[in-house]
Amino acid sequence: MKNILSKIQRQTRIRKKAGNVSERPRLSVFRSNKYIYAQIIDKKGDTILGVTEKQLDLKEKSTPTEKAKKLGAEIAKKALSKKISEVAFDKGRFSYHGRIKAVAEGAREGGLKF
Repeated sequence: MKNILSKIQRQTRIRKKAGNVSERPRLSVFRSNKYIYAQIIDKKGDTILGVTEKQLDLKEKSTPTEKAKKLGAEIAKKALSKKISEVAFDKGRFSYHGRIKAVAEGAREGGLKF
């Protein structure tokens, strides 16, 4: 019970910090055991766009970290097409490590600034 409570407290703390960063929308990342999801959410809480790992065209075998990096590049490409160049990174309750870090690096390489 304590573990779940601490995760929720961490998520609330991170979300509050990411939501208070000027007028930039936030890039929210969620990681399940199987897939990874990324959304760009505006100040009101409405989803502007979202990308999942299931939507990517991955013909060759790749590691989950490589898939996450491609997901970050894909969401950056879609965000730039909607004239969004700056976002606040919202990692939620997850530590900035592994697949979460790969999404952030892919988005930075794709042209997003945070």
